[in-house]
Amino acid sequence: MPERKPRADAVRNREAVLAAADRLFAGCDRPEQVTMADIAAAAGVGKATLFRGFTDRTGLIRALYETRLEPIRQAIANGPRPLGPTTPPMERALALLDAILCFKLDHRHLSLALEGTGSDSPYSAEHYGWWHDTLRRMLEQLPRFKGSDFAAHALLAAVRADLVDHLVDRRHMSREQLRAELAAFATRVLTDSSPHGPNAED
Repeated sequence: MPERKPRADAVRNREAVLAAADRLFAGCDRPEQVTMADIAAAAGVGKATLFRGFTDRTGLIRALYETRLEPIRQAIANGPRPLGPTTPPMERALALLDAILCFKLDHRHLSLALEGTGSDSPYSAEHYGWWHDTLRRMLEQLPRFKGSDFAAHALLAAVRADLVDHLVDRRHMSREQLRAELAAFATRVLTDSSPHGPNAED
């Protein structure tokens, strides 16, 4: 039996909810301020529609995050340089870290909301697993990072949403400054040839 397609009104409602949630998270001071009632009102749907479509606030946040992440997934899977599969691994890893940072900057409160949901470790979340696995596979193409699961975790720590939020709000760092600092840091990590780090003594 062929899979049933969602009704047109259900598709419209889902798109309206995601667009409304996107606007509310982009315009809020803190992500916890955005409630399901706020999203329902902004989308022009009942709260029951939200809970039917997304189960709870965490489910809605995850769905919105995945929707916004899809262009990066596509670029990595079959796009051109610098994220696409034909890019040299060093350039590609640096481009991925830059893409993650830009994503967190463009969707800062959404990313904060997602990283703040639930009581489980953020490192077990599906979105983090995808970022980590993708970066780890790129790093494994560099001989000195073969099998280095830790390196991917360490580099991703530099683009956590709470750190990005702190640097933007408290340290007043600009987008250009953050991108330049991250690129310089990641390049040092990926090109340092000493076995114990850049400051190790002989």
